[in-house]
This record gives sequence, structure tokens and C-alpha cells, in this order.
Amino acid sequence: MSNTVKNIGIPGVTAPTKECEDANCPYHGNIKLRGRILSGVVISTKMNSTVVVQRDFTFYIKKYQRYERRSSKIAAHLPKCIEVEVGDTVKIAESKKISKTVNFIVIDKVSEEK
Repeated sequence: MSNTVKNIGIPGVTAPTKECEDANCPYHGNIKLRGRILSGVVISTKMNSTVVVQRDFTFYIKKYQRYERRSSKIAAHLPKCIEVEVGDTVKIAESKKISKTVNFIVIDKVSEEK
């Protein structure tokens, strides 16, 4: 494992100052990011190295010509070099499958809930 911080190639994302030995960390490990980049609110940090992120969006119903609010929950891997708590807004990026339900990785903490 290398302790140097890699450039993950996503503009507007700041690299963490802490170092970690996680193989599934895009900054210090050897996993690559690809696909979608989403943002959402952390609603659970109870799993080991995994957080649950809730994403709210609107969906258009063609029959009624109106929008409805929907949400989805996404399990994302949390590297040890990034610290988040419940209520924080985070950016997650898609990667290869890490486990049965996890194929996203937390790449940046956007803001905190006050």
C-alpha cells in the first residue's frame, strides 16, 4: 500500500488529509471509480465501513401531469480517511461491486447538518 494520495480525476472533490490502509479507498487503495456520481444525506453509519445514503428526487407522473417526491437508499463504502456522521451530505461515486449491496464509495463530505 502506498501512503501517497492519488488524484481520482473528479473536479471539485478535495482529497482527505488523513491516511488509511484501506484497499477499497480511491485515494490510498487500488480501486477505480467509474459511472455515476451522486449526492445524498447519510442516514445510518451502523455497519462496519459502510454507510446508507438517502437520495431524494422528483419523478414525473405522465397520466396526472404532476411530479411526486421519491427517495432511494444506497449503501456506500466509507474509507477510514473520511469521517462522516448521520445528517452529513456526501458525494458518492460508482465503482465495481465491493459486496452484495455495496457498489458506491464515499468520495467527499459536502456539508454538515446544523
